[in-house]
Amino acid sequence: MKNLSKIKSKLLVLSVMTLTLLSACKKDENNDNTTPGNVVNFTTTVLSDGTIQVEGSTNQNYTFDNTKKYLLKGFVYVDEGGTLTVQSGTVIKGDKITKGTLIVKRGGKIQATGTAADPIIFTSAEAVGSRNPGDWGGIIICGKAPINLPGGEGQIEGGPDALYGGTDASDNSGSLQYVRIEYAGIPFQPNQEINGLTLGGVGSGTIIDYIQISFCGDDSYEMFGGNVNLNHIIAYKSTDDDFDTDNGYTGKIQFGVVLRDANIADVSGSNGFESDNDAAGSTVTPITKPIFSNISIFGPKQDTSLSVNSNFKRGAHLRRNTQTCIYNSLISGYPVGLLIDGTNCENSASASDLQFKNNIIASCNTPLAVASGSTFNISAWFNDITFGNSIQYNNANLTTDPYATTPNFLPVGGSILLSGADFTGLNLSSFQQVTYRGAFGTSDWTLGWANWDPQNTAY
Repeated sequence: MKNLSKIKSKLLVLSVMTLTLLSACKKDENNDNTTPGNVVNFTTTVLSDGTIQVEGSTNQNYTFDNTKKYLLKGFVYVDEGGTLTVQSGTVIKGDKITKGTLIVKRGGKIQATGTAADPIIFTSAEAVGSRNPGDWGGIIICGKAPINLPGGEGQIEGGPDALYGGTDASDNSGSLQYVRIEYAGIPFQPNQEINGLTLGGVGSGTIIDYIQISFCGDDSYEMFGGNVNLNHIIAYKSTDDDFDTDNGYTGKIQFGVVLRDANIADVSGSNGFESDNDAAGSTVTPITKPIFSNISIFGPKQDTSLSVNSNFKRGAHLRRNTQTCIYNSLISGYPVGLLIDGTNCENSASASDLQFKNNIIASCNTPLAVASGSTFNISAWFNDITFGNSIQYNNANLTTDPYATTPNFLPVGGSILLSGADFTGLNLSSFQQVTYRGAFGTSDWTLGWANWDPQNTAY
Protein backbone atom coordinates (compact mmCIF):
# COMPACT_ATOMS: atom_id res chain seq x y z
CA MET A 1 0.00 0.00 0.00
CA LYS A 2 2.84 2.40 0.82
CA ASN A 3 4.39 1.83 -2.62
CA LEU A 4 1.03 2.36 -4.30
CA SER A 5 0.61 5.64 -2.41
CA LYS A 6 4.04 6.82 -3.56
CA ILE A 7 3.25 5.96 -7.18
CA LYS A 8 -0.02 7.89 -7.02
CA SER A 9 1.78 10.88 -5.52
CA LYS A 10 4.39 10.90 -8.25
CA LEU A 11 1.76 10.60 -10.98
CA LEU A 12 -0.12 13.56 -9.47
CA VAL A 13 3.03 15.72 -9.51
CA LEU A 14 3.80 14.78 -13.11
CA SER A 15 0.23 15.54 -14.17
CA VAL A 16 0.35 19.02 -12.63
CA MET A 17 3.71 19.75 -14.30
CA THR A 18 2.39 18.62 -17.69
CA LEU A 19 -0.77 20.72 -17.48
CA THR A 20 1.21 23.81 -16.46
CA LEU A 21 3.62 23.54 -19.36
CA LEU A 22 0.91 22.78 -21.92
CA SER A 23 -0.61 26.17 -21.15
CA ALA A 24 2.50 27.78 -22.64
CA CYS A 25 4.00 25.32 -25.09
CA LYS A 26 2.69 22.39 -27.03
CA LYS A 27 4.43 19.31 -25.73
CA ASP A 28 5.29 16.75 -28.37
CA GLU A 29 3.19 13.64 -28.18
CA ASN A 30 6.15 11.35 -28.74
CA ASN A 31 8.02 12.59 -25.64
CA ASP A 32 8.40 9.67 -23.26
CA ASN A 33 11.22 11.02 -21.07
CA THR A 34 9.26 11.33 -17.84
CA THR A 35 11.69 9.73 -15.41
CA PRO A 36 11.40 11.58 -12.08
CA GLY A 37 14.61 13.42 -11.24
CA ASN A 38 15.73 13.74 -14.85
CA VAL A 39 13.04 16.03 -16.23
CA VAL A 40 14.00 19.69 -16.66
CA ASN A 41 11.42 22.08 -18.04
CA PHE A 42 11.24 25.71 -19.07
CA THR A 43 9.75 28.12 -16.59
CA THR A 44 6.94 29.84 -18.45
CA THR A 45 4.72 32.80 -17.61
CA VAL A 46 1.78 34.17 -19.54
CA LEU A 47 2.20 37.96 -19.68
CA SER A 48 -0.65 40.45 -19.74
CA ASP A 49 -0.65 40.68 -23.53
CA GLY A 50 -0.72 36.90 -23.93
CA THR A 51 2.98 36.56 -24.73
CA ILE A 52 4.60 33.42 -23.29
CA GLN A 53 7.72 34.38 -21.32
CA VAL A 54 10.27 31.56 -21.37
CA GLU A 55 13.11 31.15 -18.86
CA GLY A 56 15.53 28.47 -17.76
CA SER A 57 16.23 25.23 -19.60
CA THR A 58 14.63 22.06 -20.90
CA ASN A 59 15.75 18.55 -21.72
CA GLN A 60 12.30 17.74 -23.09
CA ASN A 61 10.69 18.14 -26.51
CA TYR A 62 8.61 21.31 -26.89
CA THR A 63 6.92 23.15 -29.69
CA PHE A 64 6.63 26.92 -29.91
CA ASP A 65 3.21 27.42 -31.46
CA ASN A 66 2.71 29.98 -34.23
CA THR A 67 -0.60 31.05 -32.69
CA LYS A 68 1.35 32.47 -29.73
CA LYS A 69 4.24 34.89 -29.26
CA TYR A 70 7.24 34.18 -27.07
CA LEU A 71 9.71 36.22 -25.04
CA LEU A 72 13.15 34.84 -24.15
CA LYS A 73 14.19 36.05 -20.69
CA GLY A 74 17.85 35.64 -19.80
CA PHE A 75 19.81 32.64 -21.07
CA VAL A 76 17.31 30.04 -22.27
CA TYR A 77 18.86 26.58 -22.80
CA VAL A 78 17.89 23.51 -24.79
CA ASP A 79 19.83 20.85 -22.93
CA GLU A 80 21.07 17.47 -24.12
CA GLY A 81 18.13 15.25 -25.01
CA GLY A 82 15.75 18.14 -25.62
CA THR A 83 14.40 19.38 -28.95
CA LEU A 84 12.81 22.79 -29.40
CA THR A 85 10.52 22.81 -32.43
CA VAL A 86 9.47 26.23 -33.74
CA GLN A 87 6.53 26.31 -36.11
CA SER A 88 6.68 28.37 -39.30
CA GLY A 89 5.52 31.95 -38.76
CA THR A 90 6.27 31.99 -35.02
CA VAL A 91 7.54 35.28 -33.55
CA ILE A 92 10.07 35.02 -30.71
CA LYS A 93 11.40 38.17 -29.03
CA GLY A 94 14.42 38.67 -26.80
CA ASP A 95 14.15 40.55 -23.52
CA LYS A 96 16.47 43.55 -23.47
CA ILE A 97 17.09 43.95 -19.73
CA THR A 98 18.09 40.31 -19.20
CA LYS A 99 19.83 39.95 -22.58
CA GLY A 100 17.52 37.16 -23.69
CA THR A 101 19.46 34.50 -25.62
CA LEU A 102 18.61 31.05 -26.98
CA ILE A 103 21.35 28.46 -26.44
CA VAL A 104 21.19 24.94 -27.84
CA LYS A 105 23.67 22.78 -25.93
CA ARG A 106 25.58 19.77 -27.20
CA GLY A 107 23.08 16.96 -27.66
CA GLY A 108 20.15 19.36 -27.78
CA LYS A 109 18.36 20.27 -31.00
CA ILE A 110 16.37 23.07 -32.56
CA GLN A 111 13.97 22.39 -35.39
CA ALA A 112 13.03 25.84 -36.67
CA THR A 113 11.70 25.28 -40.17
CA GLY A 114 9.90 28.23 -41.66
CA THR A 115 8.80 28.78 -45.25
CA ALA A 116 9.31 31.57 -47.75
CA ALA A 117 5.69 32.62 -47.20
CA ASP A 118 5.84 32.17 -43.43
CA PRO A 119 9.36 32.64 -42.01
CA ILE A 120 10.26 32.29 -38.34
CA ILE A 121 11.21 35.59 -36.72
CA PHE A 122 13.55 36.15 -33.77
CA THR A 123 13.56 39.86 -33.03
CA SER A 124 13.73 42.72 -30.54
CA ALA A 125 11.03 43.12 -27.91
CA GLU A 126 11.28 46.91 -28.23
CA ALA A 127 8.55 48.94 -29.89
CA VAL A 128 8.39 49.96 -33.54
CA GLY A 129 10.85 52.81 -34.09
CA SER A 130 12.84 52.06 -30.92
CA ARG A 131 14.82 48.97 -31.90
CA ASN A 132 18.61 48.92 -31.90
CA PRO A 133 21.44 46.47 -32.52
CA GLY A 134 22.10 44.51 -29.35
CA ASP A 135 18.54 44.61 -28.01
CA TRP A 136 18.92 40.92 -27.14
CA GLY A 137 21.50 38.16 -27.34
CA GLY A 138 20.89 35.99 -30.37
CA ILE A 139 21.00 32.27 -31.13
CA ILE A 140 23.88 30.02 -30.07
CA ILE A 141 24.13 26.40 -31.21
CA CYS A 142 26.78 24.11 -29.74
CA GLY A 143 27.64 20.76 -31.29
CA LYS A 144 29.98 17.80 -31.02
CA ALA A 145 32.02 18.27 -34.21
CA PRO A 146 35.82 18.74 -34.12
CA ILE A 147 37.42 22.03 -33.11
CA ASN A 148 41.10 22.90 -32.61
CA LEU A 149 41.09 24.03 -28.97
CA PRO A 150 43.20 22.06 -26.46
CA GLY A 151 41.33 18.95 -25.36
CA GLY A 152 38.93 19.22 -28.28
CA GLU A 153 36.32 21.30 -26.49
CA GLY A 154 35.82 24.78 -25.11
CA GLN A 155 33.27 27.06 -23.50
CA ILE A 156 31.35 29.08 -26.04
CA GLU A 157 32.06 32.80 -25.88
CA GLY A 158 29.52 35.30 -24.65
CA GLY A 159 28.98 33.96 -21.14
CA PRO A 160 26.61 30.98 -21.47
CA ASP A 161 27.27 27.79 -19.52
CA ALA A 162 27.76 25.69 -22.63
CA LEU A 163 30.63 23.63 -24.03
CA TYR A 164 31.21 22.95 -27.71
CA GLY A 165 33.34 20.56 -29.72
CA GLY A 166 33.88 16.82 -29.91
CA THR A 167 34.67 14.05 -32.37
CA ASP A 168 31.43 13.63 -34.35
CA ALA A 169 31.83 15.49 -37.64
CA SER A 170 28.32 14.47 -38.74
CA ASP A 171 26.67 15.66 -35.51
CA ASN A 172 23.12 16.92 -35.98
CA SER A 173 21.91 19.91 -33.95
CA GLY A 174 18.70 20.26 -35.97
CA SER A 175 17.82 22.84 -38.58
CA LEU A 176 17.23 26.54 -39.17
CA GLN A 177 15.42 27.30 -42.42
CA TYR A 178 13.70 30.52 -43.46
CA VAL A 179 14.60 32.26 -40.20
CA ARG A 180 15.14 35.97 -39.55
CA ILE A 181 17.28 37.13 -36.61
CA GLU A 182 16.95 40.88 -35.97
CA TYR A 183 18.60 43.36 -33.53
CA ALA A 184 20.59 40.66 -31.73
CA GLY A 185 24.31 40.61 -30.87
CA ILE A 186 25.74 41.74 -27.55
CA PRO A 187 29.45 42.37 -26.86
CA PHE A 188 29.60 41.60 -23.12
CA GLN A 189 33.34 42.32 -23.08
CA PRO A 190 36.27 42.05 -25.55
CA ASN A 191 36.34 38.57 -27.14
CA GLN A 192 33.19 37.61 -25.24
CA GLU A 193 30.40 38.48 -27.63
CA ILE A 194 27.10 36.94 -28.56
CA ASN A 195 26.61 37.17 -32.31
CA GLY A 196 23.47 37.04 -34.41
CA LEU A 197 24.06 33.34 -35.04
CA THR A 198 26.91 31.61 -33.21
CA LEU A 199 27.79 28.06 -34.29
CA GLY A 200 30.27 26.25 -32.05
CA GLY A 201 31.46 22.82 -33.13
CA VAL A 202 28.28 22.29 -35.15
CA GLY A 203 28.36 19.21 -37.36
CA SER A 204 27.45 18.54 -40.98
CA GLY A 205 24.17 16.86 -40.03
CA THR A 206 22.75 20.28 -39.13
CA ILE A 207 20.85 22.31 -41.77
CA ILE A 208 21.32 26.10 -41.97
CA ASP A 209 19.55 27.54 -45.03
CA TYR A 210 17.73 30.80 -45.85
CA ILE A 211 18.76 32.92 -42.88
CA GLN A 212 18.66 36.72 -42.61
CA ILE A 213 20.53 38.47 -39.81
CA SER A 214 19.73 42.18 -39.60
CA PHE A 215 21.13 45.03 -37.48
CA CYS A 216 23.25 42.76 -35.33
CA GLY A 217 25.32 44.41 -32.60
CA ASP A 218 28.31 42.16 -33.26
CA ASP A 219 29.16 39.59 -35.99
CA SER A 220 26.29 38.37 -38.10
CA TYR A 221 27.63 34.79 -38.32
CA GLU A 222 30.51 33.33 -36.35
CA MET A 223 31.61 29.71 -36.65
CA PHE A 224 33.95 28.29 -34.00
CA GLY A 225 35.17 25.01 -35.44
CA GLY A 226 32.80 22.36 -36.69
CA ASN A 227 31.89 21.73 -40.31
CA VAL A 228 28.24 22.70 -40.71
CA ASN A 229 27.35 24.04 -44.17
CA LEU A 230 25.39 27.27 -44.71
CA ASN A 231 23.39 28.28 -47.77
CA HIS A 232 21.33 31.32 -48.81
CA ILE A 233 22.36 33.59 -45.96
CA ILE A 234 21.97 37.36 -45.58
CA ALA A 235 23.96 39.75 -43.37
CA TYR A 236 22.14 43.09 -43.38
CA LYS A 237 23.52 46.29 -41.83
CA SER A 238 25.22 44.61 -38.92
CA THR A 239 27.93 46.16 -36.75
CA ASP A 240 31.09 44.05 -36.72
CA ASP A 241 32.07 41.26 -39.14
CA ASP A 242 29.68 39.44 -41.42
CA PHE A 243 31.32 36.01 -41.73
CA ASP A 244 33.78 35.27 -38.91
CA THR A 245 35.44 31.84 -38.85
CA ASP A 246 37.78 30.44 -36.18
CA ASN A 247 39.04 27.41 -34.25
CA GLY A 248 39.15 24.91 -37.09
CA TYR A 249 35.89 25.61 -38.94
CA THR A 250 35.84 23.66 -42.22
CA GLY A 251 32.29 24.04 -43.54
CA LYS A 252 31.08 25.11 -46.97
CA ILE A 253 29.06 28.29 -47.51
CA GLN A 254 27.29 29.04 -50.78
CA PHE A 255 24.98 31.89 -51.78
CA GLY A 256 25.48 34.66 -49.24
CA VAL A 257 24.89 38.39 -49.52
CA VAL A 258 26.15 41.23 -47.33
CA LEU A 259 24.86 44.80 -47.34
CA ARG A 260 26.43 47.34 -44.97
CA ASP A 261 25.36 50.74 -43.68
CA ALA A 262 28.03 53.44 -44.11
CA ASN A 263 27.41 54.69 -40.56
CA ILE A 264 27.35 51.40 -38.62
CA ALA A 265 30.73 49.85 -37.75
CA ASP A 266 32.51 48.43 -34.73
CA VAL A 267 35.51 49.89 -32.89
CA SER A 268 37.29 46.54 -33.30
CA GLY A 269 37.28 47.06 -37.09
CA SER A 270 34.45 45.83 -39.32
CA ASN A 271 35.16 43.36 -42.11
CA GLY A 272 33.16 41.25 -44.52
CA PHE A 273 35.17 38.05 -44.06
CA GLU A 274 37.38 37.69 -40.99
CA SER A 275 39.18 34.42 -40.38
CA ASP A 276 41.74 33.02 -37.91
CA ASN A 277 43.00 29.53 -37.27
CA ASP A 278 42.97 30.41 -33.59
CA ALA A 279 43.62 33.48 -31.47
CA ALA A 280 47.36 32.81 -31.40
CA GLY A 281 47.68 32.09 -35.13
CA SER A 282 49.12 28.67 -34.34
CA THR A 283 49.26 25.57 -36.52
CA VAL A 284 46.92 23.47 -34.37
CA THR A 285 44.55 21.25 -36.30
CA PRO A 286 42.02 21.08 -37.75
CA ILE A 287 43.15 24.20 -39.56
CA THR A 288 40.42 26.78 -40.14
CA LYS A 289 39.59 26.22 -43.81
CA PRO A 290 36.08 27.28 -44.78
CA ILE A 291 35.19 27.25 -48.45
CA PHE A 292 32.97 30.10 -49.65
CA SER A 293 31.41 30.28 -53.10
CA ASN A 294 28.91 32.69 -54.67
CA ILE A 295 29.11 35.42 -52.05
CA SER A 296 28.23 39.06 -52.79
CA ILE A 297 29.60 41.65 -50.37
CA PHE A 298 28.32 45.19 -50.74
CA GLY A 299 30.38 47.19 -48.27
CA PRO A 300 29.70 50.74 -47.05
CA LYS A 301 31.21 52.53 -50.06
CA GLN A 302 28.87 52.74 -53.04
CA ASP A 303 31.85 54.29 -54.80
CA THR A 304 35.42 54.97 -53.79
CA SER A 305 34.78 58.69 -53.16
CA LEU A 306 32.22 58.09 -50.41
CA SER A 307 33.29 58.89 -46.84
CA VAL A 308 32.30 56.18 -44.36
CA ASN A 309 32.76 55.29 -40.70
CA SER A 310 36.51 55.01 -40.09
CA ASN A 311 36.06 51.65 -38.36
CA PHE A 312 35.34 49.96 -41.68
CA LYS A 313 38.44 48.03 -42.74
CA ARG A 314 38.46 45.17 -45.29
CA GLY A 315 36.16 43.13 -47.44
CA ALA A 316 38.24 40.08 -46.47
CA HIS A 317 40.81 39.94 -43.67
CA LEU A 318 42.54 36.55 -43.76
CA ARG A 319 44.97 36.23 -40.87
CA ARG A 320 46.45 34.10 -38.07
CA ASN A 321 47.22 31.04 -40.17
CA THR A 322 43.77 30.58 -41.68
CA GLN A 323 43.47 28.70 -44.97
CA THR A 324 40.13 30.21 -46.00
CA CYS A 325 39.20 29.67 -49.66
CA ILE A 326 36.91 32.03 -51.56
CA TYR A 327 35.57 31.30 -55.05
CA ASN A 328 33.16 32.81 -57.55
CA SER A 329 32.39 35.86 -55.42
CA LEU A 330 32.16 39.65 -55.40
CA ILE A 331 33.80 41.85 -52.76
CA SER A 332 32.93 45.52 -53.16
CA GLY A 333 32.72 48.79 -51.32
CA TYR A 334 35.45 48.53 -48.67
CA PRO A 335 38.49 50.74 -48.04
CA VAL A 336 40.59 47.58 -48.57
CA GLY A 337 39.35 44.67 -50.65
CA LEU A 338 41.53 41.72 -49.62
CA LEU A 339 44.19 41.68 -46.89
CA ILE A 340 46.37 38.59 -46.57
CA ASP A 341 47.89 39.12 -43.17
CA GLY A 342 50.98 37.30 -41.90
CA THR A 343 53.70 34.98 -43.14
CA ASN A 344 51.74 31.79 -42.50
CA CYS A 345 48.81 33.00 -44.59
CA GLU A 346 51.17 34.18 -47.34
CA ASN A 347 52.86 30.78 -47.37
CA SER A 348 49.47 29.07 -47.54
CA ALA A 349 48.51 31.27 -50.47
CA SER A 350 51.74 30.42 -52.30
CA ALA A 351 51.14 26.71 -51.62
CA SER A 352 47.50 26.94 -52.83
CA ASP A 353 46.16 25.98 -49.40
CA LEU A 354 44.57 29.42 -49.08
CA GLN A 355 42.79 30.11 -52.38
CA PHE A 356 41.08 33.09 -53.98
CA LYS A 357 39.75 32.27 -57.45
CA ASN A 358 37.28 33.57 -60.02
CA ASN A 359 36.48 36.57 -57.82
CA ILE A 360 35.83 40.24 -58.52
CA ILE A 361 36.99 43.08 -56.25
CA ALA A 362 35.14 46.33 -57.00
CA SER A 363 34.86 49.87 -55.61
CA CYS A 364 37.66 49.39 -53.09
CA ASN A 365 40.16 52.22 -52.61
CA THR A 366 42.94 49.68 -52.05
CA PRO A 367 41.91 46.41 -53.70
CA LEU A 368 44.83 44.32 -52.38
CA ALA A 369 47.00 44.60 -49.27
CA VAL A 370 49.51 42.75 -47.09
CA ALA A 371 50.77 43.38 -43.57
CA SER A 372 53.21 46.20 -42.99
CA GLY A 373 56.76 45.15 -43.85
CA SER A 374 55.72 42.13 -45.92
CA THR A 375 57.46 41.45 -49.24
CA PHE A 376 54.73 39.09 -50.48
CA ASN A 377 53.73 40.05 -54.05
CA ILE A 378 49.98 39.83 -53.60
CA SER A 379 49.31 41.50 -56.95
CA ALA A 380 51.21 38.84 -58.88
CA TRP A 381 49.50 36.10 -56.89
CA PHE A 382 46.00 37.58 -57.32
CA ASN A 383 46.52 38.16 -61.05
CA ASP A 384 47.75 34.64 -61.83
CA ILE A 385 45.91 34.00 -65.08
CA THR A 386 44.74 30.58 -63.90
CA PHE A 387 42.95 32.15 -60.92
CA GLY A 388 40.42 34.11 -62.97
CA ASN A 389 40.31 37.15 -60.65
CA SER A 390 39.71 40.77 -61.68
CA ILE A 391 39.48 44.29 -60.22
CA GLN A 392 36.74 46.78 -61.13
CA TYR A 393 36.62 50.35 -59.91
CA ASN A 394 32.86 50.76 -59.63
CA ASN A 395 29.67 48.72 -59.23
CA ALA A 396 27.62 50.51 -61.87
CA ASN A 397 28.26 47.97 -64.60
CA LEU A 398 27.89 44.98 -62.28
CA THR A 399 24.65 45.06 -60.28
CA THR A 400 21.23 46.71 -60.52
CA ASP A 401 20.75 48.68 -57.28
CA PRO A 402 22.06 46.91 -54.17
CA TYR A 403 21.89 50.05 -52.02
CA ALA A 404 18.22 50.84 -52.70
CA THR A 405 15.71 50.92 -49.83
CA THR A 406 14.56 47.56 -51.13
CA PRO A 407 17.83 46.21 -52.53
CA ASN A 408 18.07 44.76 -56.00
CA PHE A 409 21.15 42.57 -56.02
CA LEU A 410 20.68 41.10 -59.49
CA PRO A 411 23.43 41.63 -62.07
CA VAL A 412 22.68 44.09 -64.85
CA GLY A 413 22.42 42.81 -68.39
CA GLY A 414 25.85 41.98 -69.75
CA SER A 415 27.47 42.04 -66.29
CA ILE A 416 30.64 39.99 -65.91
CA LEU A 417 28.98 38.51 -62.84
CA LEU A 418 26.65 36.50 -65.06
CA SER A 419 29.45 34.19 -66.14
CA GLY A 420 32.90 33.04 -65.11
CA ALA A 421 32.11 30.71 -62.20
CA ASP A 422 34.37 27.65 -61.98
CA PHE A 423 34.09 24.81 -59.48
CA THR A 424 37.19 22.92 -60.58
CA GLY A 425 38.87 21.24 -57.65
CA LEU A 426 35.91 21.61 -55.29
CA ASN A 427 33.87 18.79 -53.78
CA LEU A 428 30.99 19.07 -56.22
CA SER A 429 28.58 17.24 -53.92
CA SER A 430 28.86 20.21 -51.53
CA PHE A 431 28.09 22.95 -54.04
CA GLN A 432 25.42 23.77 -56.57
CA GLN A 433 27.27 24.32 -59.83
CA VAL A 434 26.10 27.58 -61.38
CA THR A 435 27.57 29.69 -64.16
CA TYR A 436 27.35 33.06 -62.38
CA ARG A 437 29.59 34.71 -59.81
CA GLY A 438 28.25 36.34 -56.68
CA ALA A 439 25.09 35.31 -54.87
CA PHE A 440 22.62 35.89 -57.69
CA GLY A 441 22.07 35.04 -61.31
CA THR A 442 18.77 36.02 -62.90
CA SER A 443 16.52 35.26 -59.90
CA ASP A 444 16.42 36.68 -56.38
CA TRP A 445 16.24 34.06 -53.62
CA THR A 446 15.57 36.75 -50.96
CA LEU A 447 12.08 37.51 -52.30
CA GLY A 448 9.09 36.74 -50.12
CA TRP A 449 10.82 36.05 -46.80
CA ALA A 450 13.52 38.70 -46.24
CA ASN A 451 12.63 41.99 -44.52
CA TRP A 452 14.58 45.16 -45.35
CA ASP A 453 12.69 47.38 -42.87
CA PRO A 454 12.38 45.48 -39.55
CA GLN A 455 12.44 48.77 -37.64
CA ASN A 456 8.92 49.57 -38.82
CA THR A 457 7.43 46.09 -38.78
CA ALA A 458 4.76 45.49 -36.14
CA TYR A 459 5.21 41.94 -34.85
